[in-house]
Amino acid sequence: MARKGTVVIDREVCKGCLLCVHFCPMKVLEAATKPNAMGSYPSKAVHLEHCTGCGNCFEVCPDICITVYTLEDGEKE
Repeated sequence: MARKGTVVIDREVCKGCLLCVHFCPMKVLEAATKPNAMGSYPSKAVHLEHCTGCGNCFEVCPDICITVYTLEDGEKE
């Protein structure tokens, strides 16, 4: 069975550099359409069903605002 994961992004800490979007191999993330309190357009998870929990987004995030969870078999996002 394929590995599953989920991503949580703190939108108020994210400055919207979108490095995570560019480095996500599964295209789970994209830029938000509404700005956060700082006026930045943070990343958001839109296709969590494709997330494998690889951690690329976490690794490249300069703001440390992304948490990646690996889900066990049968666990929901």
